[in-house]
Amino acid sequence: MKKTKDQLKAVSKSLLSLTKQVDRITKQVAKMEAAKKPVAKKAKKQIKKTKKAVARKRPGAKGKTVLDNVLDIIKKSKKGVTIPIMRAKTKLDARQLSNALYKLTKKNMIKTALRGVYVKK
Repeated sequence: MKKTKDQLKAVSKSLLSLTKQVDRITKQVAKMEAAKKPVAKKAKKQIKKTKKAVARKRPGAKGKTVLDNVLDIIKKSKKGVTIPIMRAKTKLDARQLSNALYKLTKKNMIKTALRGVYVKK
């Protein structure tokens, strides 16, 4: 009988310590949530500002795609355009330019005059 009483006392002590720990954790979570709310509002405002800034500062032609920009450069040339010239004018990296040229050749809008030189069809 005494053993069970001792065991019950041990269990009650451990339950008390657990409830104290749970209370501490809930207080910490409440503090964190209170701190997050103003930050979230500020973050949303900053996101809106950056979206507006990006919309204003977008380089290149207005509303034109990469394919349109590359095709315009090729159309303006009489003898054809080399890849380094297109990279300088469009400010695209090699992969983007290569993909654009591939798509335009598949659509039969341009053709290859020489290796690395493209002309309109």
